[in-house]
Parts: sequence; structure tokens; C-alpha cells
Amino acid sequence: MENVILQTKNIKKSYRHFKALDDVSIILETGHIYGFIGENGAGKTTLMRILTGLSFPAFGTYSLFGESDPGKIQNVRRRIGSIIEKPALYSEFSAYRNLELQRMLLGNPDKTVCDELLKLLDLYDVRNKKVKEFSMGMKQRLGIALALVGKPELLILDEPVNGLDPKNISVLRMLLKKLNEEHGITMLISSHILSELYLLATDYIIIHKGKVIESLSHDQLEANCEKYVKIQTNSLPQCVTVIEKELNVLDYKVIDDKTLHVYAFTEEPWRISQAFTKNSIAVSELSVCGQSLEEYFLSITGGKSDV
Repeated sequence: MENVILQTKNIKKSYRHFKALDDVSIILETGHIYGFIGENGAGKTTLMRILTGLSFPAFGTYSLFGESDPGKIQNVRRRIGSIIEKPALYSEFSAYRNLELQRMLLGNPDKTVCDELLKLLDLYDVRNKKVKEFSMGMKQRLGIALALVGKPELLILDEPVNGLDPKNISVLRMLLKKLNEEHGITMLISSHILSELYLLATDYIIIHKGKVIESLSHDQLEANCEKYVKIQTNSLPQCVTVIEKELNVLDYKVIDDKTLHVYAFTEEPWRISQAFTKNSIAVSELSVCGQSLEEYFLSITGGKSDV
């Protein structure tokens, strides 16, 4: 278990009659980027607040960097950087002053880190500007800089792309990937933009109504969302014969007596259509299907997207 950086066991948290977290158990391993997915009110922020010491569980335990004793956990939290809900900034101070205060608070002796982070987050030219004059996107970038001041081993980011335009979202994604790949920083990231998580995360944790309903790797998600050619026909036996004998494909699944899924030729579905035409087989549907991360989320939670 030496690769485990964080583990929760049966965490529960309620607000009056509302179960925010219900028996939540997760494991984060070193060097991974975890996309934390769930609807509004599913429990994402509640769990992040507990892990960063802003709240306490009503039941259950958790460990950070191998420590489970509350006193020791408090000490190792210095190895975590975080943004929960929105960055905690001093609006009357400059961007540089905010970072310098965070550096002193964390006890980081490296006085060059503030300028380095301001350059990294493209805020160096406005380092002396008061934060109250910043746009939402600039405040979000400064919040991420604050989370990095202590050179953390674990980043916990709650909606880090909030307020960013598409260009800055892309820049931030590349930055987070670089921090993960070159510095080995483990990350737990929630986001409403599932397409961005799909491009960034190595693993996914899906929470629904306070319960973790699935944890899977990017490769497992890819397999679950695998593309296929959907065929609907009244001549299913003949279709199967053509698929096997003429196209030499055995990777298919019979869904019902009129539906077939073929996991080949997803980039060349015309080859299947051509073979059917040659054998005078009529189909009512021949289409390439496959799920996005959002579609997969909806399929396992059931209902409307509100992530």
C-alpha cells in the first residue's frame, strides 16, 4: 500500500436529514489524476472539505500519506494544495502579496517561488495589481498559484476551470498535466466540464447522492465507452454469417433478435454496408455508436446531467 497517498473508509456526513456522504470509500494512488464526477449536491465538495480539514466526518476514517492519527494528519496536510469552492484571496492585496503571505504561512523558505508561479500562471505582469481588480478567470489562476506555493504532493481542486475561457482552460490542462508528469503531483479534480476531465484524468471517481457508485481507470472507461457499429435488421442470422464469413469478424455481440453490435470497422462502416448490399440484406439502421464521458455518467446514474 506504499503507493496509496489517500484512503477513506466508510465516510458519512449529514446535514440535518440530508445525507451528504453515505459510506464513501476511495483510494488515491501516487502519480494519478482523479476526475471527481457527480451532480450538484452529490457530495464532491463535502468530501474535499473533509480531506482538507475544513469539515469533519460524522462517521468513518481516512488516512493521508499513510497517517490516520488526527494530529499527524494535521501536520501532513502541509503536503496538500487545494482550492475548495473558490480561491481564498485577500482582495485588497496584490497578487504577489497574496502569494508571499501563503509562502510564509506554509513555511516555504524559497523566496523565488512567488515570481515563478506568477509567470507560470501568466500573472506576472499584474503581480502588483490589487486582486479586487482581477477578473474571475485571473482570480481562479491566482488561486491555483496559491495551491502550488507549498510545492504540494497532492492537489485537491474543486472546479478549477470555473471562470476560465476555452484558451485558458486548455493552458491550465497542459499545466496540470505537466505538474503531474514532471513533478509526480497526484490530483483530485472536480469539474462540470466532463470533456476536459476526459482529456486530463487518468482515473475517475463517480459519486451519486452521496455514494461512490464507480471508480475506474481511463482505460476501463475507454473499454466501457468503446465504439461499435449498431445494426438493426430482420435478417439477423444472415447478417451474422456475412460478418463472420466475409468480413472475418468475430468481435460482435447479439443484443436481441433484431440488433447486432459489431466492434470492428467503426472507422469504415461502409465496408459492412457494402457486404450487406452484396448479399441483398436489408437493414433498418447501420450507425456508429459510442458514449462520451457525459453519456456514460448519465447511463450509470440515470437522469438529467447536472454535474
